[in-house]
Amino acid sequence: MRSKWLVAGVSAVMLAGTAMAAVPADDVIKPASISFMQAGFEALGKGQAQAAVGDFETALAIDPKNRNAYVGIARAMQAQGLHGSAVKYYREALQLDPNDLTALEGQGTALAQRGAKARAQANLDRIRQLCKTDCAEARKLATAIAAAPTGAQTAAATPAPTPAQKN
Repeated sequence: MRSKWLVAGVSAVMLAGTAMAAVPADDVIKPASISFMQAGFEALGKGQAQAAVGDFETALAIDPKNRNAYVGIARAMQAQGLHGSAVKYYREALQLDPNDLTALEGQGTALAQRGAKARAQANLDRIRQLCKTDCAEARKLATAIAAAPTGAQTAAATPAPTPAQKN
């Protein structure tokens, strides 16, 4: 009797395994999303940051798991001098993969460009921890931190002007 249940159990597990193999993996990005992402990087390479943003947004509308599309939007934002927005999109990519070296480096660079050197240094420390040896992302971020303006303030850290008092 026991062997009959064992055989039935093994068959059920094998059947379930076959059914699971037919389900697409969670990390597979839809081909249409990849196509729009590639078009975005091509536009970015031609200096067309605004057009690139549209392609990256379409890629994300098709598949919100496309981490590289978030990185693409972030790079397009940086190209337009919108470092705060770039940090936000890099954060979105890092929510999908906290160990993405490209997103960590890009976010660190955007933070350094905003003057947030301590936060950029935290990204550099994380990259060095992940790389374990010298890697391109660590070198690029270290260079960006060294080149960042000293004492720069972000818009959020700058106090609002006080209105003139009336007599």
